[in-house]
Amino acid sequence: MASILRIENLTKEYRTGGEVVHALRGVSVSIDPGRFVGIMGASGSGKSTLLHLAGGLDVPTGGTVEVEGHELSKMSDRKRTLFRRQRLGIIFQAYNLLPMLTARENIALPLLVDGVAGGVAEEKVEELIARVHLEHRASHHPQAMSGGEQQRVAIARALLNDPALILADEPTGNLDSTNAVEIWQLLRQLTRELGKTVLMVSHEAAGAAYTDEVLVLKDGQLVGRIEPKDETDAALVANRYQELAG
Repeated sequence: MASILRIENLTKEYRTGGEVVHALRGVSVSIDPGRFVGIMGASGSGKSTLLHLAGGLDVPTGGTVEVEGHELSKMSDRKRTLFRRQRLGIIFQAYNLLPMLTARENIALPLLVDGVAGGVAEEKVEELIARVHLEHRASHHPQAMSGGEQQRVAIARALLNDPALILADEPTGNLDSTNAVEIWQLLRQLTRELGKTVLMVSHEAAGAAYTDEVLVLKDGQLVGRIEPKDETDAALVANRYQELAG
């Protein structure tokens, strides 16, 4: 089975003033289809950098990033942008919804921008609204929705292009514990029921316990992996994380 995401010897350096910051130092990762993979690490460990490079939001200093066999660093900015729109779904901590649009309209917007016929777009959007359990809130504007509901809209929008890879950057960072659990459960359902591949940055062991595997970063290096048995394994994840990154 071919990997959805293959990262080889990835490095990323930033210059701040006269100093060079090594955000990633030779990270290699391979993720198969249908896997829910978490990334944990302290602030400055490189976890968000890794996620951004995996999504072609930035380019590496060295090494390669391949999604479905396509090497992102060899693409022009325009081609990377087009590839993201066609094959990636990205979920941010901030929901990035347009306040003047309803939930349904926020989900549909990318299809309408691409000129997809209204009937086709409407059918697809209604399927996604049902998938994230928002039928009763689809006509509401973001300000009338809870944070958890807004993130569900963002997840539905990320599913719109039937992505090969979904990238989630601290998707529950703005949510209370109840809504956070619902989002983690939903992301896991996407892998179990739809076969989606999800890569999620999280600072919470409780969230990482929902994944199939946790990558632990420290000082820009991959220092270990954790394999939770199920969502009750938060204590195990927390303990192993401290052993690896402490």
